[in-house]
Amino acid sequence: MADCGCKAEAEKVQQATLRQLLWINAAMFLIELGVGTAAHSTALLADSLDMLADATVYGIALLAIGRSIHHKIRAAFLSGIFQITLAGLILLDVLRKWLNGSAPEPIWMIGVGILALMANLICLWLIARHRQGEVHLRASWIFSKNDVIANLGVIGAGLLVHQLQSQIPDLVVGLLITLLVLRGGIQIVQDARQERSRAPSEQP
Repeated sequence: MADCGCKAEAEKVQQATLRQLLWINAAMFLIELGVGTAAHSTALLADSLDMLADATVYGIALLAIGRSIHHKIRAAFLSGIFQITLAGLILLDVLRKWLNGSAPEPIWMIGVGILALMANLICLWLIARHRQGEVHLRASWIFSKNDVIANLGVIGAGLLVHQLQSQIPDLVVGLLITLLVLRGGIQIVQDARQERSRAPSEQP
């Protein structure tokens, strides 16, 4: 009975953490999407889609809590596939703007990049205690860690766009965020597959 109580308490903590992560990332997705579109910034748009991927992953992980290890593995696997798919969409946007040109607004890039960095540092702090936990929580840790790196890239791109008066830094950082999203998705899929190979057979 004591074990059941501890497990239930741990699941409540996980749910509370994931809800906070979900709302923070959903809010930042909307902010970065709106500002990125208005500021013509590929890097901000790429980061906004990364936030959307994270919010979706946290939602999937939230649904997996309290369910079997097989449900958790599937949740992590689907979140990885979703992130890989979004990476492909971001890549298309980078390519389109590279060919057609764009005029990103560096001040907006820097300001929103700093806001996103603060949000993701909070997310990283919230999920840190779960980084060695089950597979769906390890996926959340990977996302939060990658986001901090991406935010620093957006801020750096904004500074370079302002300094050089060129769209190239914005496009390069957009591409790098795309590769970061892709790498994170592949890592999560691989982790889920390893867990599936170690898990007991699922009962029909």
